[in-house]
Amino acid sequence: MTATVLDGRALAKTLREELRAEIQQLVGAYGVTPALAVVQVAGDPASERYVRTIRKSCDDTGIAFVERVLPADATQAALESAVRELSDDARVSGVLLQMPLPKGLDANRVIARLDSRKDVDGVHPTNAGLLAQGQPCLVPNTPAGGMELLRRNRIVLAGKRAVVVGRSVVVGKPMALLLLQENATVTIAHSRTPNLAAVVLEAEIVVAAAGRAGLITGAMLRPGAVVVDFGINVTETGAVVGDVDFASAVEVAGAITPVPGGTGPVTNVMLLRNVLQAARSQQF
Repeated sequence: MTATVLDGRALAKTLREELRAEIQQLVGAYGVTPALAVVQVAGDPASERYVRTIRKSCDDTGIAFVERVLPADATQAALESAVRELSDDARVSGVLLQMPLPKGLDANRVIARLDSRKDVDGVHPTNAGLLAQGQPCLVPNTPAGGMELLRRNRIVLAGKRAVVVGRSVVVGKPMALLLLQENATVTIAHSRTPNLAAVVLEAEIVVAAAGRAGLITGAMLRPGAVVVDFGINVTETGAVVGDVDFASAVEVAGAITPVPGGTGPVTNVMLLRNVLQAARSQQF
């Protein structure tokens, strides 16, 4: 058996085209241009590259882009003030706090200053609570992208047994909640789960979000399982790999996301879709 590869790049292209058309419709009908503000502390090259990618994506889809760069030695108060100022700006639809923050800065305190309606990363406690209750909210982009890949590939989730390996507040936990909303039976596994291999083997849907290269192998998978790999790990040779050993898993799984080219490209588009959702909710 060789798994169907779930192509995130192709889906991201389709989603961008759909998003561009929706934004043009919003601008034409109501004169409202969605705007994303990114708050960043200088000094992290990886963050700077990511912000450039976001800017390019905004330009491509018709979203206005605002960047607020604070110096590398920015204080907690200055960072909180920048987020609150943009959060209060009626011209800004969504605010993204670029993380990780430098040591000594408290992200939770900054997020608390953010209007939850503009929380396009889905990290504000209000959005986390709404998601837990199954209410409409701004969902974290990474798990939202994983769900979109499953949905667009017509993978049935209702009644299926799913295992999410990883319990972070931005990927593992929200992904588990989203799967529950689709009537899957969900187990969350983590670093202290005994006999992880046996737990994963029971699953028809396997979600890897632990941040450990090659954690899940083909020998751990039930034949025909659907595998969603959120892992982004850089090897000693500079290669980017997931949490799943793709070479062995692809021979056992029924469908699998590759790394790179799987969940990552869709994640970026889901951020932009949250900006559009935020703009609509603030206008109507």
